[in-house]
Amino acid sequence: MTETKIHGQASDRFAGVRDVFARNFAENGEVGASVCVTLNGETVVDLWGGVADQTTGAAWGEDTVSVVFSCTKGATAICAHTLISQGKFDLATPVGDIWPEFAAGNKAEATVRMMLDHSVGVPVLREKLKHNGTYDWDYMCERLAAEEPFWRPGDRNGYHGLTFGWTVGELVRRTTGKSLGTYFQDAIAGPLGIDFWIGLPEEIEPRVAPMIFRRHEPGDAQPPFLKVGLNEPGSIPHLFLFNSGGFLSKGCNTREGHMAELGGASGITNGRGLAGMYRPFANGGSWDGVDLVDAGTLADMEAISVATGRDATLQIPTRFAPGFMKSMDNRALGIEGAIMGRRAFGHVGAGGSLGFADPETGLSFGYSMNRMGEGLLLNERGQGLVDAAYDALGGMEQAGGAWRPAA
Repeated sequence: MTETKIHGQASDRFAGVRDVFARNFAENGEVGASVCVTLNGETVVDLWGGVADQTTGAAWGEDTVSVVFSCTKGATAICAHTLISQGKFDLATPVGDIWPEFAAGNKAEATVRMMLDHSVGVPVLREKLKHNGTYDWDYMCERLAAEEPFWRPGDRNGYHGLTFGWTVGELVRRTTGKSLGTYFQDAIAGPLGIDFWIGLPEEIEPRVAPMIFRRHEPGDAQPPFLKVGLNEPGSIPHLFLFNSGGFLSKGCNTREGHMAELGGASGITNGRGLAGMYRPFANGGSWDGVDLVDAGTLADMEAISVATGRDATLQIPTRFAPGFMKSMDNRALGIEGAIMGRRAFGHVGAGGSLGFADPETGLSFGYSMNRMGEGLLLNERGQGLVDAAYDALGGMEQAGGAWRPAA
C-alpha cells in the first residue's frame, strides 16, 4: 500500500493530530480530507492530503473544498445570531413577527429559538416535493409555512435535517433583504477571509471534490434512524430519507446542487474554512477586527436549549444549543455521537465532517472529507482527530460525555 503524503503543518504540540490524520488514510479508508485547528486564534494545525477525485486521480490540494452537508447549519445559525446581536430580533421573538405566513397551520406559538433548536415541529414535509423542489427557495418556504407541525411547537424536538435551511434561512432573508448565501458571504465568510459558500460561484467549481457515498450493504447494522426510515412509511425518518428532493443522494455532486442555497445541507468548504468560521466564537465573538456577536449572544450560542432521550428524527439521544449541536456521547448505546468540549458548540455533517468552537479552551476545529462514513454524526476518523486535539491541550479528560479540564 502506498503511503498517503500529508501536506501542510502541525505544531509540535499538536503532532498527535497529524498522526491520527495520517492513520485515517492508512487504516480507516480515508480518500481525501483536510483538518484545521486554531488555539487562541493561532492556527496550530492545517493539514490536507489524499485524492480529491477518484475518477481523474486529482490530488486533494491546499484549496480543495467539498460539500459539508449539515455543517452548513452552523453557518446558517451564525447568520441568525449575528442579527440577534444587532438587535434585529431575539430568541423569544415570535416567528410570525418576522415571517407572518409561517404562523399558519397551528404554528402561531413558534419562536426564533424553536426554529434554531429543532423544536418548531416541521422536520420534514408530508406531501411529495416537486422535482428539484429543494432548489426553489420560495416554493420550500411556502410549503413550510402551510405545513401543520408534527407536534405543538416547543413541545419536543426532532432534527430538522433539510428544513432548517429555510426555517432559519428565511428569517435571515426577511430581516436583511439578502438571500441566505449572500448575507453569509457579506457578513461572515468575506470579512473572515474564509473559503465557505452557501451557493457556490461557478468559478470555484473546479476545486470541489466529489462526495463518495457509503452504500448500506446487506448484513450491516441498522442504526435507529435507518431502521425506522426504511421500515416505517410515513414516519419522520422515512420522509427525511425519501422526500428530500434528491439532493442528499445525487444533487450534492451536481452544479445545480452546488449553486443552491440550502442552508441545512449544501455548504461547501474545507477544514480551514470550518475552523476559521468558528474561530471568533472561541475568542469572545470577535477575531482580527471582525466583531460578530456580543457576550450575551455568545453565551446563548453555547447554552443547551433542548435535550432528549429520543430525537423524533434521528431516533437517538440528542442535545442542541440554539442552532448548534452540543457534545453527544452515545457510546453506551452502541450508536453514533460527537464528543466535544463541555462548552463547545458546532455541527457535524452527514458522513463525518465537523466544525466547532470551544470558548472554554479557545479551540476551534474543522474537518472535511470526500469519503462519507456511516451515519449522520461523527465516525472514528473525525472523533479521533477531535480527541487528539484535546489530548494536545494537556490536563483534559473525557467525563460526563464531554471533554473537560481534569478534576
